[in-house]
Amino acid sequence: MYSKAFAAEYQGALRSMSVNSSVADVLAKGTEQLREAKLSGSQQEVARSGLAVAEAHRRLGHVKEADRAWKASYRTARSVGDLGAMAWALWSGGTLARQRGALALARRLLGLAADLGERGGDVVARGYSLAGMAETGRIQGDYEAVRALHEQLLAEARRRGEARHTVWALEGIAQIHRNTGSYDTALAMFEEAAEIAEKADDRRGRAWALRGIADIVSARDDEPDRALGLLREAELICSEMHLTSALAYNHKMRGNVLFRARRYEEARQAYEQTLAEFRAISEPRGEALARLGLVKALAHLGRDQAETAADLGELCLDLDRIGLHHARDMADKARAELGIPPMPSGTGGEGGLR
Repeated sequence: MYSKAFAAEYQGALRSMSVNSSVADVLAKGTEQLREAKLSGSQQEVARSGLAVAEAHRRLGHVKEADRAWKASYRTARSVGDLGAMAWALWSGGTLARQRGALALARRLLGLAADLGERGGDVVARGYSLAGMAETGRIQGDYEAVRALHEQLLAEARRRGEARHTVWALEGIAQIHRNTGSYDTALAMFEEAAEIAEKADDRRGRAWALRGIADIVSARDDEPDRALGLLREAELICSEMHLTSALAYNHKMRGNVLFRARRYEEARQAYEQTLAEFRAISEPRGEALARLGLVKALAHLGRDQAETAADLGELCLDLDRIGLHHARDMADKARAELGIPPMPSGTGGEGGLR
C-alpha cells in the first residue's frame, strides 16, 4: 500500500506544497519564503527555502539561477552544520549538473550528497542522491553498473510505501529493459508506474510513465495514433505544471513516434521544435537526441548524404564528449541504416567519458 506522493524537496515552511504544484508557483512561493527567512535570521529556513528555489529554477530551465541558488543553499546549511540540508543542496546541484551534461560532476556531487544524507540521518536525501547516481549511469548507457542500484532503491521504496520513489525506480528499470530490447517487461513496469502514480496523485510521475508506454506502443506494436494520444495526455500534465524539461522530452518522443510511422515531414517539425526547446534550457543531452532525430528525418526527406554524414560525425563527437554511450550507439546505428560508412578508427571518443 502506497501513501500519497509528496515532494521531499519542498521543505521547511514549504513542506505543505503539493508534488503537483506548478513549478512557477513553487518559484514564487519559494522566493517569498526565502526573503522572509533572511529577514527572520533563520539560517536553516534560508537553506531549505533556497532548495525549493533552486529546484524550481532548474525545472524551468533557468540554469544560471539554479546554479546560484543551490550553492547559496549549501553554503548556508554548512554555516550551521545542517548535514541534511547540505545533502539536499548537493543533490540539487548534482541533478542540475546531469541536466547540463556534466555527468562526471553530477556523479561526484550526488555521491557527496548520499554520504552527507547518511551521516545526517536523512534517509530520504540519501535515497534521492543514490537514485540520482543510478539515473546518471542509466542515461549514459552503463546499465550493468547501475541495474542493481535501481533494483535496491525500488525495494527500499516499496518497503517504505513511498509512491513517488517507487514510480521513479520502476521507470528507470523499465527504461533499461526498453533500451535492451525487453519490451514486454518494460511495458509492464511503465504501466505499473502509471497506475501507482495515478493512485498516489503523482502527476509528474504519471506523465513520465505515459511517455514510456507511448514509446513501446509505437516501437513494439506500431500503433502511432494510440501513442500520440498518450503523449497528448502527458503533454497536458507537463504544460499545466510548467515542467519545461519534461515537456521537451515529451515533444521529442512525439517526433520519434512520427518518424517510426514514416511521417517524416511531421517528425522533422517535431524535432525542430524540440531542438529549440532544449537549447533554450541548456540541456545538451536532450539537444543531442533531438539533433539525431532531425538528421534522420531530413535524410528520409531527401537531404544530401554528405551533409547527413557530416552532421552525424559532429553529433558522434558531441555524444562521446558528454559520455552518452547509448545515444552514441544509436547514432552509429543511424549511420548504418542510412548507408553512411562508419567513422574512421580513432575518430571520436578521446574526449569522452567511456
